[in-house]
Amino acid sequence: MTEQDTPPAEKPKYGQISITELDIPEYSEDQMQDFMALYEQSFSGIAEGQIVKGRVVAVTQNEVLVDIGFKSEGAIPLKEFGDVPQGIQLGNEIEVFLENVEDQEGRVVLSKQKADFMRVWDRIKEAHDTGNTVSGRLVRRIKGGIVVDLFGVEAFLPGSQIDIRQVKNFDQFIGQEFPFRIIKLNKARRNIVVSRRAVLEAERERMRSQIIKELEEGQVREGVVKNITDFGAFIDLGGVDGLLHITDMSWGRVNHPSELVNIGDRIKVKVLNYDRERERISLGLKQLTAHPWEQIDQRYPEGTQTKGKVVSITDYGAFVELEEGIEGLVHISEMSWTQHIRHPSKLVNIGDPVEVVVLKLDKESQKISLGMKQTDPDPWESLDNKYPMNTRLEGKVKSLTNFGAFVEIEEGIDGLVHISDMSWTRRIRQANELFKKGDVIPVVVTEIDKKRRRISLSHKLACDNPWPKFSSQYAVGTSTQGAISRVLERGVVVSLAGDVDGFVPISQLGIDNLETPRQSFELGQELPLKVIEFDEGQKKIVLSVIDYLRDKDQAEVDAYQASHPIRPVTVGEVVADQDEEMESWGDNLGKK
Repeated sequence: MTEQDTPPAEKPKYGQISITELDIPEYSEDQMQDFMALYEQSFSGIAEGQIVKGRVVAVTQNEVLVDIGFKSEGAIPLKEFGDVPQGIQLGNEIEVFLENVEDQEGRVVLSKQKADFMRVWDRIKEAHDTGNTVSGRLVRRIKGGIVVDLFGVEAFLPGSQIDIRQVKNFDQFIGQEFPFRIIKLNKARRNIVVSRRAVLEAERERMRSQIIKELEEGQVREGVVKNITDFGAFIDLGGVDGLLHITDMSWGRVNHPSELVNIGDRIKVKVLNYDRERERISLGLKQLTAHPWEQIDQRYPEGTQTKGKVVSITDYGAFVELEEGIEGLVHISEMSWTQHIRHPSKLVNIGDPVEVVVLKLDKESQKISLGMKQTDPDPWESLDNKYPMNTRLEGKVKSLTNFGAFVEIEEGIDGLVHISDMSWTRRIRQANELFKKGDVIPVVVTEIDKKRRRISLSHKLACDNPWPKFSSQYAVGTSTQGAISRVLERGVVVSLAGDVDGFVPISQLGIDNLETPRQSFELGQELPLKVIEFDEGQKKIVLSVIDYLRDKDQAEVDAYQASHPIRPVTVGEVVADQDEEMESWGDNLGKK
């Protein structure tokens, strides 16, 4: 290569100075070795595993560069500086732990957290060994517990050690300072476990010992509701628990303790009983106020009308609360003057406000009898003046029974129309043969019994009596026809013109050797008849087929008998005939 081919010397870049420019003399190899020895000697005081001082030379997004006067700076993760890394300033002098003089990349390995841990280790160990408490601040929540700042190092507070009671919301403690007891240490892993519960339990035991010495029946103390059950609430009096039973919570009715207290509430209670041997304490809340039954006879004398609230309903009545701790019973019979109430719930519901009158007060037994109907005048007292005997009016059929129909003549006032008072002409077996519920019918008042609260009504008296007319229409010897409406053992009942019933005895049916009418006769069959007895007083018409056929030719008699052949009957039909006969139709037809 020629001199012309030799490349020109590179110019120094920006920030670089060449040796020729500085005119620095060259050193011999021995001199360079001496310089290197002096350089290494300057780091002889620095050793791994020690806390050293350093200066912050740079802060990046993820780490802090610290110069400890070694060959190179050490990088510390930013997270090791806690929750306020923004407070780190360039030039700040800090203490760091030298983990490694040189890693694979030739950098110094430093740790801020380890330095903090090492600096306070002696204090932490002493507190652990002696059982003394230390103060710490809860900084953030992690899985299973909370991180605590303890002398600048991080300790772990398990969730089970936060409080004596189970804690669901850890976040409520963040940022607060509490005394702790160190319950576990591991220096190699820099693991510190603390407990606030241990401190609370120790304080609780101290207070408990003090309270047990001072506690006496009759004292009024303040406590915190610790737990609630169906039968009461447990109150923490400060290291010792007492039971506030549901019956001692209020003079009034309490369905569940949660209606009056909540967990965490601070309340004043009275010590009712203290069993020192078993360490059981009975507490009372209602005993802090006067008994409501004192001077009750002055507040609620008999005859007093007042307001109350329905708090309970039973089959026999409703309990009404007049004030807290004062309840009275409204018996079902005292609820309405006029309504036939089958159950109190048909008239009142729990929570309903009601007007009541004090009927009877038994202060000794703490019982009050109340009435609702007494708040209004008794309509039965003036009913006989309003509806004198034989008053004719209209009413609505409210209900039907086997023996009659109840008819409402005004709101809440029902009278009974007996089946014997329903028709002049028909023998009614059940009220539904003539009426249905909701029918509006004419009636006549026949009797009012104010004492028994009963009204007797008659439907037939509201209609004309047809029997005087029947005396000529059905005179003895008159021929007629009737359709069988009932078949009995002793004869048949027939319906005649004018909507009146007649009776044909079995002996007058014109069939020989007949044991029961069911052998030859059925409902709806038409019979030729002649009247053989008419009794207007007894409302009875007796008829005969034999008398009708007596003056007829033999062909007509034969045709009649042929149309009613004798057939066998079942045992059930005979029993049915006997049941019907119990009504004695033949003797009492048309009677009341």
